[in-house]
Amino acid sequence: MKEDYERLLKRAHSLLPPEVFEHRRFEVPRVRSGTIGMRTYIVNYKDIAEALNRDPQHLLRYLSREMATAGSVDGVRAIFQGKFRSDTLDHLIQRYAEEFVICPVCKGPDTKIVKERRFSFLSCEACGAKSSMRTI
Repeated sequence: MKEDYERLLKRAHSLLPPEVFEHRRFEVPRVRSGTIGMRTYIVNYKDIAEALNRDPQHLLRYLSREMATAGSVDGVRAIFQGKFRSDTLDHLIQRYAEEFVICPVCKGPDTKIVKERRFSFLSCEACGAKSSMRTI
């Protein structure tokens, strides 16, 4: 009886696709930025928003509030008033991911923001958890 179970388990294991066994870690892309005058440009802003699976305007509101400055999106890049270092921007985007992207229950990045009436929730598509979150 135990041999049948082992044989069936190995067969089921061999039928699974290889992606199941890959342990890819979620990584936020590094910021590529530049400063011209009193403006800071995030060159790969659209790529960062896509990697986080978030609306670029939501991320822009968060960054603008945290840096206490005005910001705008210009095509694939973001422009902020003031001089900001690249490591500061990296740190802020990492904090954004921890608060608005990563599921607090399963720690996975497969989430989406759901609005119900006046409240926003972080809904995880992997584990099904629904967590309240602050509004920006």
